[in-house]
Amino acid sequence: MSDFKKKFLASIYLKDEKAVKSLKDYTVINDDPIALTQEYSNENVDGIIVFDLVASGDDKAHEKSLDIIKDICKASDVPVIGAGNVKRMEDIKKLLYAGCKKACLNFSKPGNIEILAEVSEKFGKDKILACYSDASSIDGNKDQVLKYISELVCIDYKDGVNLPSIDLPITVVIDDSFDGEPYSLFEKYDSISGISGDVINSNIAKVSAYKEACLSKGIDILRLEPKFSFADLKKNSDGMVPVIVQDYRTDQVLMLAYMNEEAYNKTLSTGKMTYFSRSRNELWVKGLTSSHYQYVMSLTADCDLDTILAKVKQIGAACHTGSYSCFFNEIASKEYTEKNPQKVLDSVFDVIQDRKINPREGSYTNYLFDKGLDKILKKVGEEATEMVIAAKNEGSNEIVYEMSDFLYHMMVLMAEKNVSWEEITDELSRR
Repeated sequence: MSDFKKKFLASIYLKDEKAVKSLKDYTVINDDPIALTQEYSNENVDGIIVFDLVASGDDKAHEKSLDIIKDICKASDVPVIGAGNVKRMEDIKKLLYAGCKKACLNFSKPGNIEILAEVSEKFGKDKILACYSDASSIDGNKDQVLKYISELVCIDYKDGVNLPSIDLPITVVIDDSFDGEPYSLFEKYDSISGISGDVINSNIAKVSAYKEACLSKGIDILRLEPKFSFADLKKNSDGMVPVIVQDYRTDQVLMLAYMNEEAYNKTLSTGKMTYFSRSRNELWVKGLTSSHYQYVMSLTADCDLDTILAKVKQIGAACHTGSYSCFFNEIASKEYTEKNPQKVLDSVFDVIQDRKINPREGSYTNYLFDKGLDKILKKVGEEATEMVIAAKNEGSNEIVYEMSDFLYHMMVLMAEKNVSWEEITDELSRR
C-alpha cells in the first residue's frame, strides 16, 4: 500500500446545475460550477471528483449535467473523475467523452457490478474506478475488482471501519465535520491514498500547507518532484537562476524573472510561480497583489543547467504594464510566413469565427454560414471525397491542396457547432 502516492482531491456535487455542499447536504455553495472548478484547480489539488446528483431516470437533467461536466473538464488543469448516474456502459462513455480522465461505477448498484468487465475491457482498467458505501460490496467481489478496477472511492467513510482489505488505492470522501487535520488519515491508515469531499473543499486554500506538512512527516505525496535540486543548478553572480516564463497553451514567452533557492523550493511546493525580486530584495509570489497568478505546468532546465524554462497557466496579464506579455516592444522584424501549424490553424479559425460574428459581403465563409448546417455538411463530405481521390493519385501537391480545403470546411463546421481547436487537441491528448 505504501507505493501509492497520497493525493488531495476537491469534489464538486452537481444538483440542478449548481454546486451543492455534499452528497447529503444540498445547500448551494456556488451557482457557477465552472468558476468553482477554476478555484479548486488553482489551489494545488491533485484532481477533482464530480458527482452528478440528478435524480435517477431524469435523462434531460442528466444531459445538462454532462454539458456542465464537459465545461468543468475544459476549465480544470487537473484530472477530473466523473461519478454518479452511471447505469450502463453508455454512461461511462459519456463521462469519458465529456473529458473526464476516469469514471466511477457505483458498487451500491448491483447492475454496475455486472457491467464491470465490459466497461473495463472497453475503456481500459486505468480509467475505471469503483465508488462504494459498504466495503462488503468490494470484499465480496474482490477478484473482479482487482482485475477490472484501478482505484476505489469510499463515499461513506467511517473512521477506518469501512475500508476493504484489498491492495488498491482508496480515496475517502468526508465532510468538514472531520476532527483534526485531514492528512492525519494518511498516517493512521496506510490503505487510504486520497482524501476528498467537503473537508478539502472547505479548506481549499490550505492544500499546499497540507502537502508541506505531509513532506515534513515523510508521507509520500503526489507533487512536483524535481529531478534537480537548486544546488544542481548553476547560479549567476547574485546566486540566482534566470527563469523564462512561457504560456503553456500557446508557447508565447511572457516574462523573465529570477529565482533563489527559497523561491525555487516554494514554487515546487505550492505550484505557484515564486521569484526573488532583486529591486525589492524579497521573495515574490507572482500574482499575490494583482491576482495574476502563474500556475506551474512544467519546469525545464537548459543544457548548461543555468536557465529555467517555466511553462505556466497565466491568470490575467503577466506584465506590470497590463500587457499579457512583457515582450511587446518590437525592435526589428522581417516579413515572414508563419510556420507554426497551431498558430496558422488558430489564425484561420479566428478569421472564420470573425466572419460568423461580423459578416462581410462577398465572403465565401459567410455564404456557407447563410446556407446553414446542411450546406456546410455537404461541403465537408465533398471535400473529404476529393481528398480521398487525390490520395489515390500520384504526386503530393493535389492532396495537400485537397487536405487544406477539407480543413478549411471542417473549421467552418467547428465554428457553426461552437467547437474549438482546444477541445479537439485536448481530446487528441487524452487519446
